Amino acid sequence: MNVIEKIIEQMNAVVENPSRVVSDYKKETGKGVVGCFPYYTPEEIVHASGMLPIGLWGGETQVAEVHSILPAFTCPIMQSNMEFALRGFYNELEAVIIPAPCDTLKSVGQDWLYVIPQVKAILLVYPQMRKIEGGVQYLKSEFMRVKKEIEAIVGKEISDKDLSQSIDIYNVHRAAMRSFSEMAPLYPVTVTPSIRHLVIKSAFFMEKSRHTTLVNALIQELQKQPVEKTNCKKVILTGIIAEPNGLLELFQENGLTVVGDDLAHESRLFRTDVPADGDPLTRLARQWSLIEGCSLAYDPEKKRGNMIIELAKKTKADGIILCMMKFCDPEEFDYPILASEFEQAKIPLLYLEVDQQSQSLEQLRTRIQAFAEMLVSQQK
Repeated sequence: MNVIEKIIEQMNAVVENPSRVVSDYKKETGKGVVGCFPYYTPEEIVHASGMLPIGLWGGETQVAEVHSILPAFTCPIMQSNMEFALRGFYNELEAVIIPAPCDTLKSVGQDWLYVIPQVKAILLVYPQMRKIEGGVQYLKSEFMRVKKEIEAIVGKEISDKDLSQSIDIYNVHRAAMRSFSEMAPLYPVTVTPSIRHLVIKSAFFMEKSRHTTLVNALIQELQKQPVEKTNCKKVILTGIIAEPNGLLELFQENGLTVVGDDLAHESRLFRTDVPADGDPLTRLARQWSLIEGCSLAYDPEKKRGNMIIELAKKTKADGIILCMMKFCDPEEFDYPILASEFEQAKIPLLYLEVDQQSQSLEQLRTRIQAFAEMLVSQQK
């Protein structure tokens, strides 16, 4: 097994067994673990306390119990999270932090307080008027409340120094992930769509400095290899999340390689650094005002489409695949605008409705195969 394979194996181990991550961290450090719901949860506050923030982004499971508290049209990520919670999978967590950038998360946070009382829920509201100073100061007050609740769990104050150090660790991690994303297209044989996704996803289950070390080691090993040639067509992914895993395997099966993304589960999380100036809570709050091109962050100028088009030009992508999370209103609102802008830019677009609980990928297989064949025919 070479070095790259060993790194991938370590990343896969944490993704495949999050419960083991939780138990091992508690055993090795004597400290707790906090679950972080999507989106833009301030993990730095948890990290600064010494506890481990771990991402809760749903997963492939059969939902059953959750139907007693959530309507059938709730997005699959939230259905999975609440299903796991009802089954007791999250009982080892010290708390969960649940932001509310969309209507579904607002209701899920309240539901949690009622049906999962054994696990503390820290609810968090992001202001939609995020560009004005009042919005920044409001979010700072929300983060201050989150900080106090985390401090109550660990029994000690989180100093500005500790929080600043954690912010720096996360900014270094964001830079490493951006470097990996830019390098991955040069090695499409080694960094398949599934491997690319795995490298990014594994960050949700590791302490960030440890993950940064692995990513930098992976980059160094890739740089030792010659650039890889392939006949695969290049695509950009946009949406909330590119799962289930079988979806990524279909891309590879049909000769598609992912050269960039605009996914809430992936690049949106690390393309905007926390700014350097100000006290640590103000810095964290101001980051929300700097995020662009996200369906969850109010943007009357609708910059997302042009950002994706520029990324497609930069990476010389042959097409764009929009992974539409089932029942996701914010993404659905953006779709007509995106489709029109991509058409004007003459970039082929494939719309896929994705569902983490889907047991059959045959419809997706057919659509992806047809899209790949179209991209090949356009080249001739």
